[in-house]
Amino acid sequence: MNFLESVQMAGKTLLSNKLRSALTMLGIVIGNASVIAMIGVGEGGQRYVAKELQSLGPNVLFVIPGNQETQRITRDVPKTLVYADALAIASQVPTVASVTSELNSRQVVTYKNRNTNANIVGTTPTFLTVRDYETAKGRFFSDIDMKRSNQVVVLGNDLAERLFGSRNPVGQQLRIKNTSFQVIGVLVGKGGGLGVNYDEALLVPLTTIANRIVGRTSPYGLELTYIVASAKNADSVEAVEFQVTNLLRQRHKITGEDDFTIRTQKDLLQTFGQITGILTLMLAAIASISLFVGGIGIMNIMLVSVTERTQEIGLRKAIGATEQDILLQFIIEAVIVSAAGGLIGTAVGVSGILLVGAVSPLEAAISPVAIAMAVGVSGGIGLFFGVVPARRAAKLDPIVALRSA
Repeated sequence: MNFLESVQMAGKTLLSNKLRSALTMLGIVIGNASVIAMIGVGEGGQRYVAKELQSLGPNVLFVIPGNQETQRITRDVPKTLVYADALAIASQVPTVASVTSELNSRQVVTYKNRNTNANIVGTTPTFLTVRDYETAKGRFFSDIDMKRSNQVVVLGNDLAERLFGSRNPVGQQLRIKNTSFQVIGVLVGKGGGLGVNYDEALLVPLTTIANRIVGRTSPYGLELTYIVASAKNADSVEAVEFQVTNLLRQRHKITGEDDFTIRTQKDLLQTFGQITGILTLMLAAIASISLFVGGIGIMNIMLVSVTERTQEIGLRKAIGATEQDILLQFIIEAVIVSAAGGLIGTAVGVSGILLVGAVSPLEAAISPVAIAMAVGVSGGIGLFFGVVPARRAAKLDPIVALRSA
């Protein structure tokens, strides 16, 4: 009997027991679909994180108060960065294109009878350039607003809709801590990102938030939540990091450990990539357990099939079928079941990824490598778990098989 005949006979045998064959491959279907879906969701998460990091601004670096150890052991943000540090970076670091500063505080914002708790961001006119934002309506505050600590605000797109609805907020008055502010602009919506969601924020001049909202609490100057510097190009990011570190160490008279931390987009992307990679691997490993269970199911059903077809095996061997013919047929049956389950599971897994991409912010990431591996592994599982039943069938003595039938 040649290989093609063995395939045809295996197909007819499986089709004659449709329900049992379908239930047997169900474990493989679930395993393949789970593995492909988990890997796809993981890759989609990595792409989402990368996209969000790019939205932070082109080639940006974040200077954060306190070192890693300080940030780990205390919830209180150290007051080690001041506005003078940001001005020094802008004027003394030649590889920096632009610098902005931020001081954040959550406050109740009131417009007429509407109240909401919003993130108040004190920043500088260079915010738009560094963070790659634009105004949809009105204008952004200027250097004059900074010098005079003018009571003007720029609203995030979502916050503007929540407070003013369809009404144009530019020129309207709202209150923060019983102080009246005039709305002069609305930012273009960019969606929620990592860290501060500026669509839900209210931006004021840095000097205004320090003098009229939170007060000055650092003895060294106007304290900052962090400094954001934009490098001239991607190749100069490392140079900016090195020069800013040296400058701040000199300004803060540091001889030991730094009292600040610098984070680049590359650092953040690498950190989040490692986290999502580990989670993806863990989820895929958990999902692959069902492939193993499906393989055990195949072995179980094939062993039952050998017992049920004892007479057939004995008759075939009596008329000249060799052990290799019997072995090949049962292995082919196991591989067909697992491979078919793998293909169906692939279709289900890809559909799941597309569904997740449609209903969530994650991108649909279909990995050809994951699909090839899942289908290959499922076929290999059928081959591996089908060997024992096939060998058992091939070793049956034809006389004993015919007598026991």
